[in-house]
Amino acid sequence: MRILESRVYLGPSLYAHFPVIRLLLDLGELEEWPTGRLGEEFVDGLLAALPGLHEHGCSYREPGGFVRRLREGDGTWLGHVLEHVALELQHVAGNRATFGRTRSTDEPGVYTVVYQYVQRDVGKAAGRLALDLLHSLLPAELRDDELPDDWDFESERATMVRWAQRRALGPSTASLVRAAEDNDIPWLRLNEYSLVQFGYGCHQKRIQATITSETRHIAVEIASDKEETNALLSSLGLPVPRQRLVRSARDAVRAAERMGYPVVVKPFNANHGRGVSIGVETTGQVETAFEQAQKHSRGVLVESFITGLDHRMLVINGELLAVAKRVPAHVVGDGASSIEELVAKVNEDPRRGIGHEKVLTEIEFNHQSDRLLEEHGYKRSSVPADGETVYLCATANLSTGGTAIDVTDIVHADNREMAVRAAQAIGLDVAGVDFLTSDITESYRDTGGAICEVNAAPGFRMHVAPSEGQSRDAGGAVIDLLFPPGTPSRIPIASITGTNGKTTTSRMLAHILKLTGQRVGLTSTDGVYVDGQLTVKGDMTGPVAARMVLRDPGVDVAVMETARGGLLRAGLGYRKCDVACCLNVSEDHLGLRGIDTLDQLAEVKRIPIEVATKAVVLNADDAHCLRMAAYAEAEHICYVTMSKDHPLVLEHIRAGGRAVALEDGLNGHMITLYDGTAHMPLLWTHLIPATLEGRALHNVQNAMFAAALAYAMGVSLDNIRQGLRTFDTTFFQAPGRMNVFDEHPFRVILDYGHNAAAVEAMCSLASRLECPGRRIVVLAAPGDRRDEDIRAIATIAASHFDHFVCKRDDNPRGRAPGEVPDMLAETLRSAGVADQAIEVIPDEAEAIGHALGFCRPGDLLLIFADDLTRGWKQVIHFEADAELAPSEPAGAATVELPALPAEVLPTDDELIRDERGVRLARIHEEAD
Repeated sequence: MRILESRVYLGPSLYAHFPVIRLLLDLGELEEWPTGRLGEEFVDGLLAALPGLHEHGCSYREPGGFVRRLREGDGTWLGHVLEHVALELQHVAGNRATFGRTRSTDEPGVYTVVYQYVQRDVGKAAGRLALDLLHSLLPAELRDDELPDDWDFESERATMVRWAQRRALGPSTASLVRAAEDNDIPWLRLNEYSLVQFGYGCHQKRIQATITSETRHIAVEIASDKEETNALLSSLGLPVPRQRLVRSARDAVRAAERMGYPVVVKPFNANHGRGVSIGVETTGQVETAFEQAQKHSRGVLVESFITGLDHRMLVINGELLAVAKRVPAHVVGDGASSIEELVAKVNEDPRRGIGHEKVLTEIEFNHQSDRLLEEHGYKRSSVPADGETVYLCATANLSTGGTAIDVTDIVHADNREMAVRAAQAIGLDVAGVDFLTSDITESYRDTGGAICEVNAAPGFRMHVAPSEGQSRDAGGAVIDLLFPPGTPSRIPIASITGTNGKTTTSRMLAHILKLTGQRVGLTSTDGVYVDGQLTVKGDMTGPVAARMVLRDPGVDVAVMETARGGLLRAGLGYRKCDVACCLNVSEDHLGLRGIDTLDQLAEVKRIPIEVATKAVVLNADDAHCLRMAAYAEAEHICYVTMSKDHPLVLEHIRAGGRAVALEDGLNGHMITLYDGTAHMPLLWTHLIPATLEGRALHNVQNAMFAAALAYAMGVSLDNIRQGLRTFDTTFFQAPGRMNVFDEHPFRVILDYGHNAAAVEAMCSLASRLECPGRRIVVLAAPGDRRDEDIRAIATIAASHFDHFVCKRDDNPRGRAPGEVPDMLAETLRSAGVADQAIEVIPDEAEAIGHALGFCRPGDLLLIFADDLTRGWKQVIHFEADAELAPSEPAGAATVELPALPAEVLPTDDELIRDERGVRLARIHEEAD
């Protein structure tokens, strides 16, 4: 049994709309060994190792259901068992994950195991440990030889839990994340620790533990300086103990003697009770306490000892939200057990775990506990009397095994006011005030007491999960502080998918939105753009790029080109979007990553449609897109059709639905929008530059989708019209998308078309364009496509051109260097193209250069390029022979602009600023 492949999905995927891990598991010979055949010994061993499996409902949806599956009949297969074990191991580590699904594949013995995760590294570790546990429980003859003889599950489990705790969100941060989820506020973890972003783009807020983006730096600095805090609170008349900062053991002793014993010795700026010694009463104890404190801070504080119970008072946004009485770690004697045995019994409490794993932390022996025992004449082996309380820690922190009792409802009003004043004095939006008093129900003015600390990043665990008393929603209060009711946390997100047209449609929509004054974050196959500026170059259509945009605090709206590869590799980078569209589904990338049919490809493309909330826009002329409507849960479905008589669209319009249709008119074709009873003519197609006067029908359709998406996002019709009328397909605005260059004696079109549907659209356009000369094409196909896909490209092109130059992409993608161009040429010959009309030049740069040199005045050259920037530079910098130069029209004058200084000319690394590549202007003057 082995894991063949492991994938982590960050968001919605083929398997779930939340983060999951998918394992491809090969059972090998264990395919013949379901749990029924493995026997009771295997099942009993599994349940003994993980008793929590008794609670798994499985398909029975009730506790004990999974155990029934293990025992009944033949039992269940080990892939299914691994799924449940991985979930339970995460639960043991403090991560509550419940979803799992295991399915067989077409290959015997190979299963797809999918299970939910909370923290990706913990989820992956749980899968590996689950596999090892199952191996260890198998009969000897079936066991994996790679598992060490001394392998011990309990040891491995404890190691994984500790490892998981170092990577998991702490209890305070986790409570904030849960509160955000309860309020439908998205969040992103920004590092491996506790830095978390709530909200997207310009609406985001951040926290680090319980310090928020609204917390003032100066307030944190004051709170971190315990001496300064003490002095500041004292100056306001608030109760504080006397205090002295010392830097040597000798000074510590002197300070203690001046104040009078007992005293407290603690680090100057540590937390969680580390290095704190309470009730120090002798010179020797002061010296020892000083040494312990200096391990955590160079400066050490000696302060007067205040008698009373330890209370943590949580103040958020100027209000006292919660108060917990903290009790140090302790045991109660039974007259028979040793202290060490009593600690072991206490740690058996299911509420206690390692670190912050559970509500309470296990009690551990250390220097401080041994000192306290010694002071009372005890050792770990001592047996305390029945009912006697033995304290093992001087401080009452939960992280050292203490307990917390909620007393919020009984706090005296004076004490409430005191805590709020202390937080305001320091300037903290979230503050933990440590207050010692004998009775929290009485005023500090009557009973005494003192504030010993004010914490800038107080822990929430004692409040959200007290040992006794009512839980308090500390996380919710912080979220309300960051996002008051009615405050937005999300930016609008548009997700655009399909086989062809994604990049152009995404750029069109981004252009429309930019003209409304918004800063647009755009992900595309060219890179990530923020407000029109390229920030990261490359194919950026996956979840990493999406989160890059969502993390940018300057982004007002996000336009996400969403490709098949990213969806299959890691899912979507966000849980839901506002609007989504699927442009089309056609044969491309089939045979890769388990996607072999158009139906399977459509299922992948459907993911953004399933998670859109406001509107989905679907191609009514594509049957696969049309069927996606059944899976949409958005408020509106809008259909796009090039046929004014589409029966389903007509019925949808009559029912009050939305649609964008192409209608005939006296002046050409009109893009028309329907919404309810409204009929809104939008724009003549010939007025959209990207359509080449309406001839580029694929861009007409892209413009219709962009208009539908913009309308769904609340953009006015006038702004949509302006956006479409000012968007063109220049290389600067849409590199590799039907870029036209007319400055040679012949016309050149450069395009990134790389599948049959895209090639057909461009070839049809080439045939519709007027061309007094020859039509020439530089033809290519990606090497990772199926043979039939490559031949289909050549077959489509065969009837549209007079001359063919066959090349390959720079990366052959697993094929021999000349294999793709040779296959294209062979297919062209089979389609009836003459040998003399076909040339094979494998290298792309050489092929483009040759084709440019082959052209004559009036010709049309269509180039399917792989390296777009290099290809475009070849086109614009090509110098035609003098005899090919077109004559100037009569009455025209040519004016050369003066040469510009070198420093203002574009460098080779810049995208082309001037589409013509030359610094001249032709001024046509009308003859008198």
